[in-house]
Amino acid sequence: MAEAARRASRVLATLADVTRNRALEAMAAALEPAAAPLLNANAEDLRAAAESLSPATLARLQLSQAKLAEMAEQVRSVAGLPDPLGRVLDAIELDEGLHLTRVSVPLGVVGVIFEARPDAVTQIAALAVKSGNAVILKAGREVEETASVLVQVLRSALESCGLPADAVSLLRGRERAQELLAMHDLVDLMIPRGSKALVEYVQANTRIPVLGHAEGICHIYVDQRVDEALALRVIADAKMDYPAACNAVETVLVHQAIAAEFLPRLAEHLRARAVVLHGDATVRGLLRGFEVEAITDWHTEYGEPAISLGVVASLEDAIRHIHAHGSAHTESILSSDPEAAEKFLREVDASSVMHNASTRFADGFRYGFGAEVGISTSKLHARGPVGLEGLTTYKFLLRGTGQVAGDYRADKETGRTARTFTHRRERG
Repeated sequence: MAEAARRASRVLATLADVTRNRALEAMAAALEPAAAPLLNANAEDLRAAAESLSPATLARLQLSQAKLAEMAEQVRSVAGLPDPLGRVLDAIELDEGLHLTRVSVPLGVVGVIFEARPDAVTQIAALAVKSGNAVILKAGREVEETASVLVQVLRSALESCGLPADAVSLLRGRERAQELLAMHDLVDLMIPRGSKALVEYVQANTRIPVLGHAEGICHIYVDQRVDEALALRVIADAKMDYPAACNAVETVLVHQAIAAEFLPRLAEHLRARAVVLHGDATVRGLLRGFEVEAITDWHTEYGEPAISLGVVASLEDAIRHIHAHGSAHTESILSSDPEAAEKFLREVDASSVMHNASTRFADGFRYGFGAEVGISTSKLHARGPVGLEGLTTYKFLLRGTGQVAGDYRADKETGRTARTFTHRRERG
């Protein structure tokens, strides 16, 4: 399968953008007519997982006619994005008649291991085809039947356009996943999408470069100068829009100057939404009329309607807390002070840093990438929501007129002088 994916990737890399877009349209058009087998397969997955998964995870697993339409629209949105391949990233004249360019190219073969997300299949496949990559998918057991039918639909759509079906393939079974992780000679990048345990397992069991994040411990800092109505609205969205998402807020830090007034308002706002509150001694002292559980660990990703609340003495203390306990995923400041906001944006080390906005915006679709293959907290290659650009690399193209390296070295015996490089930047 990996060898077939490698061959398919060589074909995709040569295709014009219009051809790849035609394939994406065929993939999108094939989804809704396949609703009956897809929904049947999904019902089978739901029955099998009903007792082992949380309500939030089951909700992510469930397909519907409306969800299929949304998935088709996501594929079409990827087709509408600019071509990520063949972009000239840099151009330098080395000498007259000797020109160097750096251009974007596909990675090749991407392996993706994911859990309980049927729409991950279409998002990832669409981004892979658009960026000229082949993809090998390994779905979690809880979504295997749905993923199998989805991949069959997508492969048929690719074949109908004359493209290799092996550009999108699916592995089943844990043992096969372990085989895939050993194929560093055929797979160029591994992307785990799921729990911290899954990401850490992949990172520990492969020599293939891994792109992803192990945790989503996201913070919101409420500054002493803040529009409190704005803060309440943003925090409620960041926690409750999708509590299980990796970009949901897990800790809210409040400046001590407004804590006595703001924390009770926030607690009431969150309690009305059935959010479980956790706080340190200072917070529990300020919220005596509320049920607040003691903080056991600031380094906690709840993934459910629960949140940690803390009080900090200053913006600097908030930044120190975030760097000590965060996961470099997404951090936000709520403030009416532009200088404080800019300091936060400049100094916080995370893949996404925000001002007066919900952490839930850290998403490939919301960022305008069409979709995402995952979120990366790495500083190498790609960071944050990873879309098309994160699935490309580059190569250097040198076009000459017969130059040789020896021309740029003096020869004392013959008296030949060395040519000199111009190194004139033509782009960038």
